[in-house]
Amino acid sequence: MSVYNREGGQVGSLEVDESILGGRVRYALLKQAIVMYDANKRVGTAATKGRGMVAGSTRKLFRQKGTGNARVGNIRTGKRVGGGVTFAKVSRDLGKHMPKKQRRLATDSAVLAKLLNNSVVVVDELNLERPKTKDFAVILGNLQIQGKDSCLVVINDINTNLCKSAGNIPRIAVVPVEELNAGDVCNYSKMAFTKGAFLSFLQSRKDRMSRN
Repeated sequence: MSVYNREGGQVGSLEVDESILGGRVRYALLKQAIVMYDANKRVGTAATKGRGMVAGSTRKLFRQKGTGNARVGNIRTGKRVGGGVTFAKVSRDLGKHMPKKQRRLATDSAVLAKLLNNSVVVVDELNLERPKTKDFAVILGNLQIQGKDSCLVVINDINTNLCKSAGNIPRIAVVPVEELNAGDVCNYSKMAFTKGAFLSFLQSRKDRMSRN
């Protein structure tokens, strides 16, 4: 795999062993992970007052027959203005869970899918002396990441200047390598790793294999 500088010139190469990323793309696991990450974004706070939450007497408003009125129950019924909502919504937890090993394997599959699709770029470094959106946009253009492309930029450590520079560019996000997950990887059409972040990502997978 080629390594580029900020001007888009090739300055080296890296060997990537697909086996440390699981050897193949597990699409079923990827789908499960994407569903989980999307579900966990839902807050589930929608709620309305039911009959039990509305203040008012439980006494029947008037007798069943002889008044000329329609037959109704108490004042809290959902048929009356100010009453509770029938089948009221209640707040709920919509989140889903996956075991840690499955989440890691899903992340590996997502990155491997991007690698096989030639959608990953490795750049030697992305240090900026000051926050400057224009400068970062030029770097992305040199790396063949055009304005219509969405791209996840993966770095080793938090870089304030880089994060601020990317903040004003649509469809571009910056994330530390330790926070990488399958949901973010699949939400962007391309990925750009710094060389340090990519080596750190691969080394963590090698270490995990050796422990297992």
